[in-house]
Amino acid sequence: MTLEQIKKILPGLSNVEFQLENGTFVPKHFHVTEIGKVTKKFIDCGGTVRTEEKINFQLWNGNDDDYEHRLKPGKLLDIISLAEKQLGIENAEIEVEYQSTTIGKYSLDFNGKNFILKNTLTACLAQDACGIPVKKEKIRLQYLGEKESRCTPDSGCC
Repeated sequence: MTLEQIKKILPGLSNVEFQLENGTFVPKHFHVTEIGKVTKKFIDCGGTVRTEEKINFQLWNGNDDDYEHRLKPGKLLDIISLAEKQLGIENAEIEVEYQSTTIGKYSLDFNGKNFILKNTLTACLAQDACGIPVKKEKIRLQYLGEKESRCTPDSGCC
């Protein structure tokens, strides 16, 4: 989800709720403690220099006695507007930091009611350059003798 997308969604909501993919909700008294632009310049294992820019939202659970706090959509829009003005933030993908057992980084989605913190995964960006073998399709031996075998001479699986 991009910054422009969340700005279009927020005015139609009465509350801002974040939910993890496993169904667990971020406590209703969370705070958005940071909004920023994160630029990551790195080199992958194949030697390609890459640059990645994301808008970072950091969610934090307030004090245990602060159960009355509730971030409203208008307040989040105000924080976003201030970040755009003060930091020169433009539209980009949103990455959310949220602490569970450690600080996790999530991508953001919306299911029509709640914002969903989607798990992110690491990946090799240069598989062709670092020697990771191509995964071959596994077939059952029972199909090898059949007329319509799943493994044909042109399929690359033989």
